Amino acid sequence: MGEKGLLVMFICNHCPYVKAVQQRIVRDVRELMPLGVNAVAIMSNDPHEYPEDSFENMQQVAVQHGYPFPYLLDETQDIAKAYGAVCTPDFFGYNADAKLQYRGRLDESRKETAGPDVRRDLFEAMKLVAETGRGPQEQIPSMGCSIKWRE
Repeated sequence: MGEKGLLVMFICNHCPYVKAVQQRIVRDVRELMPLGVNAVAIMSNDPHEYPEDSFENMQQVAVQHGYPFPYLLDETQDIAKAYGAVCTPDFFGYNADAKLQYRGRLDESRKETAGPDVRRDLFEAMKLVAETGRGPQEQIPSMGCSIKWRE
């Protein structure tokens, strides 16, 4: 938890929606940290069915992309279930009182990275949370690959 909030992200390695925004996630987290918002990423997919999401590959991706946040493995998938996470990427933004203020998209990117001048929904929302403790009224849900649940 940062002084002004926390961003919890459910991501993975194989999802084209995550791949399309990895560098934007890194950029936004780096810009949110000085505002008092820390971040953590969680990978909840079943790595036995999706080997690209293995812990070893998670470590490699974190180094390759310079993740400035912990990238954690949810082996039991209990964390994703507790949050109600449904896709990758899925973003949960909390204020300093650990109250959920944002559950929305990073930007309008899909499987392809959106243009450079699109609205930075996640960054703007978490900046507002850092400044006021409250998220925006309008929130557009994230879109991505479904979490790969174990049977």
